[in-house]
Amino acid sequence: MPDLPGDNTPMVTMQLQDILFSQGFGTRRVCAGLVQQGFVAVAHVPFEDPAMKFVVDGLQFTVQGVDWAYHAKAYLMLHKPAGYECSQKPSTYPSIYTLLPAPIRQRGGGAAAGVQAVGRLDQDTTGLLLLSDDGKFIHRMSSPKHHVPKVYEVRAKHPVDDKQVAKLLGGVVLDDDPKPVRAAACEKTGEQTLSLTLTEGKYHQVKRMIAAVGNRVEEVGGLHRARIGLLDLPADLLPGQWRWLTAQDLAAISA
Repeated sequence: MPDLPGDNTPMVTMQLQDILFSQGFGTRRVCAGLVQQGFVAVAHVPFEDPAMKFVVDGLQFTVQGVDWAYHAKAYLMLHKPAGYECSQKPSTYPSIYTLLPAPIRQRGGGAAAGVQAVGRLDQDTTGLLLLSDDGKFIHRMSSPKHHVPKVYEVRAKHPVDDKQVAKLLGGVVLDDDPKPVRAAACEKTGEQTLSLTLTEGKYHQVKRMIAAVGNRVEEVGGLHRARIGLLDLPADLLPGQWRWLTAQDLAAISA
C-alpha cells in the first residue's frame, strides 16, 4: 500500500508554479504563465505570483475554472470500455489514456510523464483498471509474487460444465509455459457464465485458459474484470469514467 499523508507527515510547501508543473499543467514556463494571467486560484482567490508558496497536503485549487486537488502520487481507477487499447501508442483502437484529462496524462513532465496502467486488459475486455505514476505501486500490483487476486466475469461461447471448472482449478497448460496455470477460484454463475479469480497476469490468460478446457470466451461482452483485491468496480462508475482512489480503496486493494 502506498504511503498516505498522516499526522507524522511533515508539511511540504511548494511554489505555485511547481505545484502546477507536478500536477501536469505544462512546463514550468507554461505554469508560471497560467498564474500570471490570473487563471489559477486557491480557495477561490486568484494568485498572480508564480513563486507564492502553499502547503500541498490537502491543497485544493482551480485552473481556468476547473477544480483540482494536489496529489503527490496519482492512484486512479478507470472503468475500461470495450474498443480501447491499454497502450500509449495503440495500433488499431483508441488508447485508454485519451479518456483521461491532459494534466493526468502529463503529470511530472519528462519522458515518463503521466500515469501508467497497472497491467493491461485486451481491447475487447471491460472493467476495473488501475493507473498510477508510482512505480513501486505498479510493480507490487502487477508482480505475481504478491498474489493480488483479480476477479473476472466470463461469458463462454458454449455451456460451462463442472469438468471445465475442475480443470481450471486443477491447472491447465498454456502453449508458452509447461507449468500448469491454476485459477485461485472458479465457480459457475450461469449456464454459460462463470466467475474466475487469478493471481497472475499472462498474455490473454483468461481466454487461453478457457480455450484449454475446450470452450471459448465470447468475443463481444465475454470478459469483464469486476474486482482487484477486495476492491469492486463501483456500480456508479460508468464505462469510460475514472476517479481517484481513496485511502479505503487502496486498503481494499492491498487486503
